[in-house]
Amino acid sequence: MASGEVTQAHGGVTVVSPADLPVGTVVTNSGRISATRYPGDAPTTPPFTRGELIALDDALKAASEKALVRFSVYIGDLDGEVEASARAALAKAPEPANGALIAVSPNTRDVVVVSGSAVADRVNDRVAALGVTAAVASFRQGDLIDGLIAALRVMATAAAAG
Repeated sequence: MASGEVTQAHGGVTVVSPADLPVGTVVTNSGRISATRYPGDAPTTPPFTRGELIALDDALKAASEKALVRFSVYIGDLDGEVEASARAALAKAPEPANGALIAVSPNTRDVVVVSGSAVADRVNDRVAALGVTAAVASFRQGDLIDGLIAALRVMATAAAAG
């Protein structure tokens, strides 16, 4: 899951040098640490480049600020009922009631958008459909990150207007 977290220890913010982070992990402009990995793999084998991770984190931050919704992204298998799996992933995200999750299962080609109870009126089925439509063209070309960024931008604009 990508949403970014600030590293804290003993009630204060811990300064982390980017050189000390594992491959596939970045410190964002806001100071959050963002990391990605293949399911089951150690964080030393990232599927995305550092630039892609930074672009995704920047898009998550911008979308969250624009729409006042805590956007998150989940990339991985959605077991069984895909919407229930996506809701379970959203429940693990920061502020799930105020959040929206774009869940992508590359192996089954499923894309699901779910939203928390506090933002469900703004991140509704129409907004979710707009986001998925924006992502599909890039997904078909094999560009997962660009598709996610497009979805985040469209959904944030629609949610902010709603």
